[in-house]
Amino acid sequence: MRFAPITLAALGLVLSACDGGGDPVQQALRDASAENHAATVQTGVVSAPAHAGGHGATPGDQAFAASEAAMHTDMARASGETVDEAYIAKMIEHHRGAVAMADVALAQSRDPEIRRMARLVKDAQTREIAEMRAWRPAAQTAP
Repeated sequence: MRFAPITLAALGLVLSACDGGGDPVQQALRDASAENHAATVQTGVVSAPAHAGGHGATPGDQAFAASEAAMHTDMARASGETVDEAYIAKMIEHHRGAVAMADVALAQSRDPEIRRMARLVKDAQTREIAEMRAWRPAAQTAP
């Protein structure tokens, strides 16, 4: 039985995966995902995945592109002094994005079940936005 020659770089990747270095393929995917997210946040442009035909974004993807891009941009801009404050600011923007997506579904879908779910999402997310906006940090007391 003959084996294909292995390059030193490939051997290093295999050994690092076996030696507690993690899966290099998974790490490359995580790195690429982080780079794509950073580019999306910086440009405010969300590229939709190509459908099976490879001809670009589907009409369904295009319907949500603006609301997705706005949500990602707004989440990236939201901040807070503490983890708690940043969480609330970012989640408000995330929920606003969900409401905007529900609005697209309500405006364009004719499926009664989709419309029902979109209405439920919009109502729940709107209530949660109000709850998060009303949140105030707990008073810090000395022990």
